Amino acid sequence: MKTSDFDFHLPDELIAQRPAERRGDSRMMVIHRETGLIEHRQFADLEEYQAPGDLFIFNNTKVVPARFFSNDGKKELLRLEAHSENRWQCLVKPGKKLRSGHTIEIGSSVGTVIEVLENGDRIIEFDTAPDDNSHGHLALPPYINRPDDDSDQSRYQTVFAENEGAIAAPTAGLHFSVEKMSQLNHDFVTLHVGLGTFRPVSVDDVTQHEMHSEHFVLSDATAKRIEEANRVIAVGTTVVRVLESCHARSNGILSGLEGDTDIFIYPPYQFGVVDGLLTNFHLPKSTLLMLVSAFSSKELILEAYQKAVENRYRFFSYGDCMLLI
Repeated sequence: MKTSDFDFHLPDELIAQRPAERRGDSRMMVIHRETGLIEHRQFADLEEYQAPGDLFIFNNTKVVPARFFSNDGKKELLRLEAHSENRWQCLVKPGKKLRSGHTIEIGSSVGTVIEVLENGDRIIEFDTAPDDNSHGHLALPPYINRPDDDSDQSRYQTVFAENEGAIAAPTAGLHFSVEKMSQLNHDFVTLHVGLGTFRPVSVDDVTQHEMHSEHFVLSDATAKRIEEANRVIAVGTTVVRVLESCHARSNGILSGLEGDTDIFIYPPYQFGVVDGLLTNFHLPKSTLLMLVSAFSSKELILEAYQKAVENRYRFFSYGDCMLLI
């Protein structure tokens, strides 16, 4: 299995730069995995595909402002993890301005690079930690070619966001309003979405790619509901990763679990929990596209993506969605 097997051509103008005017206004492609039927519907039609006993599982992580700029605007860092209040592990730009011993000023805070890790991340020690509310920005994905603004504070956050810790939003959940949630039998898990989900695959042999770990929580009560459900519909690939990680660590019966996962799902893969998936359209050659292909087939998904391009679907975080059942 090669990374290049998951490539497709995407015109730049199909990359959504802003969300739909209202939550739920998006289009929804429906893929019937057994027959290969592809339907073009609206997200508003979702409950038509809900069967008795189905359970939708959402990721209730909350995005935190994790992107910071130096006072002179020449340096940028993305906080990947806070080892302590004042010591952060960061992705930095440009690297040549933040080598070991270099400093960065953010507001009244001064940080010093005390270590450069093998993967290029920096460990930065601050005299006082920069204030998230005053200096932090949402880390919008790099394919959104604009700075974050006030509208992103609400729209790049799900209506059910609760547990702080994500760098990026679980974007399949962005389509849902409170009203839409009330129409679905649902429950929650937590996975704090980190950079690992979005790191490009830099090797052509898929098996050689290393995923970064992300922290997750599945409660006993939710695990029990999942065991009793007719079908489990995962809202987003992050939910798939939680449920399949927990299944892999169980003895046949799902139970509550908290921990870290670096699970990497690509074809072929035997799913143990998830029966349906609602997800956005993903980047070419990405681990997310590989996961979706494993849930259906690479050939069917690439056909669907070609139809999405032909029918001018909107792609990525603020774009349209796909339901696989």
